[in-house]
Amino acid sequence: MILQLLFHDPLLFVIWIVAIVYAITIHEFAHAFAGSLEGDRTAESMGRLTLNPLSHIDPWGFLMLVLVGFGWGRPVPFNPMYLRHKRWGPGLISLAGPVANIASVLLFGLVHKILVLTNALPPENYLFALLQFMIQMNAILALFNLIPIPPLDGSKLLFALLPANARSFRFRLFLEQYGPMLLIGLIIIDSFSSASILGSIFGWIGSFFFTIFS
Repeated sequence: MILQLLFHDPLLFVIWIVAIVYAITIHEFAHAFAGSLEGDRTAESMGRLTLNPLSHIDPWGFLMLVLVGFGWGRPVPFNPMYLRHKRWGPGLISLAGPVANIASVLLFGLVHKILVLTNALPPENYLFALLQFMIQMNAILALFNLIPIPPLDGSKLLFALLPANARSFRFRLFLEQYGPMLLIGLIIIDSFSSASILGSIFGWIGSFFFTIFS
């Protein structure tokens, strides 16, 4: 648990918080930026086209991330009527968040790799911990949001990719109505289950990227 770091190593806890704040901020900013590129100024008019974390952090979602490892930022709004691409626009805006997180994984991973190869810093330096947490947090946030369950980004990608006869109003309404409850149930079961499927997957992904960039 992230919260345990507060008592064992307060500085590592602060570094984790920095990684969480960055990952959420770049994720939500990317949504707003993509919406702007699609011709919709809704997010910009609401002050979301910014890298200021205060505009993107949801208090409850942030608290959930700290307590159980799963959480969310403030959703970035967009008006589909203003989008240049009516079908693909929502999917592109949704994809922008995970893409920004994956790009961050590559960026911080490259910096980590350079520091390791050049022996520029001792291994116990906290900068390594910051880079590792940045890699892990951005990878987790990207993959978690690609789960095709509303309100996660993957659901909008799913709606965009489905053929027209499968994108019925009833099907979409069903997913949007029951998706959040399904997602919360999945997180609760995973958090208290001994198997912890999501936790194991995300842990493996974090280890995978760490191995690549070490």
